[in-house]
Amino acid sequence: MNRFQNQVVVISGGADGLGYGIAERVASEGGSVALFDINEEVLEKAVEVLHGKGYKAEGFKVDVSSENDVKKAIEAVELKYGKIDAMVNSAGIVGPTSTSIVDYGLEDYDNIYRINLRGAFLMTKYSIMVMKKNGYGRILLISSIAGKEGNPFMSGYSSMKAGVIGLVKGVGKEYAQSGITVNGLAPAVIKTSMNENTSPDQLAYMTSKIPMGRLGTVEEVASIVSFIISKESSFNTGAIFDISGGRASY
Repeated sequence: MNRFQNQVVVISGGADGLGYGIAERVASEGGSVALFDINEEVLEKAVEVLHGKGYKAEGFKVDVSSENDVKKAIEAVELKYGKIDAMVNSAGIVGPTSTSIVDYGLEDYDNIYRINLRGAFLMTKYSIMVMKKNGYGRILLISSIAGKEGNPFMSGYSSMKAGVIGLVKGVGKEYAQSGITVNGLAPAVIKTSMNENTSPDQLAYMTSKIPMGRLGTVEEVASIVSFIISKESSFNTGAIFDISGGRASY
């Protein structure tokens, strides 16, 4: 398939996990991918691997919580390619797990806000600035089932992912007639390195709530994402797509 032929796709958190899986899928379908990530060493390796497969990729060291970083990187992508067709915001952290709100540190909460919600806001804002010039764009923000249902003892993560859902719905309506779609994806637990920092008890609890009884895979996420950010998905905006093994159906 050449679904993304001649298209430029920005992916934050693109050096690892879901972000990298999405980047690989998009690049395999002909797209040029711009990977944003704070981990420069992992980022360089990811770009090297993609190049080794004959894919078009470039890496940008970006802290998504920094307005200056996001602004400069988006401008650099526009300068190089002349446009941005799609943006996937996959950068995020879990923060404390198995932690009651009464024991949840404010510094931890603020850190999750900066990366998971402020980062989503900044990536959306500056991507739209470029997309408006061409009257076309696809934006996808990775939320979580925790943002829909709320995971106990994960108040920071749950509330920020709920905030991402609100961002999707508000901005999706704002740009509904512009040619730019804004959607979200709410995965249940996906098997990535991000879960290595989740306590075993918390992980077992979240997995037990999935009717299919297993974790999702990066490949499954990349598959649905590749549709949502393609030209085919032209009548979906302000929507939260489900990929939760049956845990949620709304």
